[in-house]
Amino acid sequence: MNIKINLENIQTLTDFKRNAKDYLERIKSTKSPLVLTVNGKAEVVVHEAQAFQQMIDKLARLEEELEKFKLEALRSQIDIGIEQLENGQYTEYDDESLSAFFAKIKAQGQENLADSDSL
Repeated sequence: MNIKINLENIQTLTDFKRNAKDYLERIKSTKSPLVLTVNGKAEVVVHEAQAFQQMIDKLARLEEELEKFKLEALRSQIDIGIEQLENGQYTEYDDESLSAFFAKIKAQGQENLADSDSL
């Protein structure tokens, strides 16, 4: 389902009130939402109920898929970490070296932010 709002589907709330029956028939037949404006600003979207429910259902399915992908990625990263631990590919830190490590990460992060701000 690919819903796009075109300029024909943007109307004033006043005009919608005057011609509500016509607009509702058009929304039902086209399954396309109507944006209503108040003082030139988009305020409300009117949508056919079944098309809206389909959109909500699709969004819910996509959110479930995204969560599955996130979980798979996390499991993969954990597996990599376990493998690195088993192969001795890690560094041990004490209080002093850990502080230095965090300071280095902070400095790199600030440098990256400064670089991205200059773009």
